[in-house]
Amino acid sequence: MIYFYDGTKEAFLTALLLAFPDEEAVLSSGNRQLTLGAETVFVRTDRERAARAEARLLALDKDCMHDLDLLLRSGMPDRDAVALAYFKLIAARGGPVRKMLAEDAVIAAQECMRRVSFEVHRFHGFVRFLESASGALYAPISPDNDICDLLVPHFRARLPQYPFVIHDVKRKKAAVYDGDHAFLAPLERAEIVLSASEDDWQKLWRKYYQSVNIPSRERLKQMRGYMPVRYWKFMPEKFSDGS
Repeated sequence: MIYFYDGTKEAFLTALLLAFPDEEAVLSSGNRQLTLGAETVFVRTDRERAARAEARLLALDKDCMHDLDLLLRSGMPDRDAVALAYFKLIAARGGPVRKMLAEDAVIAAQECMRRVSFEVHRFHGFVRFLESASGALYAPISPDNDICDLLVPHFRARLPQYPFVIHDVKRKKAAVYDGDHAFLAPLERAEIVLSASEDDWQKLWRKYYQSVNIPSRERLKQMRGYMPVRYWKFMPEKFSDGS
């Protein structure tokens, strides 16, 4: 049986209760090609049942909801299967399993979570804000994982006086800090009026990059390891300078 759910924590927990007795269960939060004869269930979120499932799981492992949050943020195509196997193992063992590194389900879950956490760390250095005419800052990003709101504490601590928007253009959502509060909001596209000085700031980025780069000693493979090409789109130091 394939259990389709909407990707939220409450829907996952609802689906987990339904799928738990089914040894052949498959969870999916996205499009999935169905095999001939496959049976499907479209799970409707039941917040009461989800709350009961959460309470039971927390009684077994007080940190498991943190793990679930990271797993559901993963951009890996098998994240639903990984999360299902991991939480079935917690229930079967009656306690935390994250240190059971001989278990395939734990290895896969740890790798999913590691990738999410590592990308958050990377984006602390990869986010490039643009200054709008209003003084608010805007940064478009396109991460592999669903992390834009996880970036807010870092930049809120470093830029407390500036409202900012971190826009995940791939997922059409944004993490917004208005100077007092932070929140998530859907954002299909953004039209930003840049400040008069923003072009100069971008030229400074490019000049800095050129000044620290040594053309005769370029190590492109190493550079792409530290700064993957898929992130360059929104980094002004990698734009071609038309001046």
